Amino acid sequence: MRVIVFFDLPTISVEDRKEYTKFRKFLIKNGFLMMQESVYTKLTLNKTVADAVFDNVKKNKPLRGLVQMMAVTERQFSRMEFVCGELKNGVLCTDERLVII
Repeated sequence: MRVIVFFDLPTISVEDRKEYTKFRKFLIKNGFLMMQESVYTKLTLNKTVADAVFDNVKKNKPLRGLVQMMAVTERQFSRMEFVCGELKNGVLCTDERLVII
């Protein structure tokens, strides 16, 4: 499964920018990869792990702004259609357990 987090956070005041940075660093520290600006994704083993990720994001949500999450299966994620642009080759996008670089 993939957990996808979408967020739109205010960055007007210094406090808002600190909250934005704190939330973004939290996502990266917890294994999320940026798909595009303000859209992050994380690969999980199953629904139980995805639910734990949901709870962890809820505990670390910013004070203001909009944060949305959804879980999709790997099959659904692989059917994503690129309307404009293309997949970046620099990002590892696999569900294999062993990756040799």
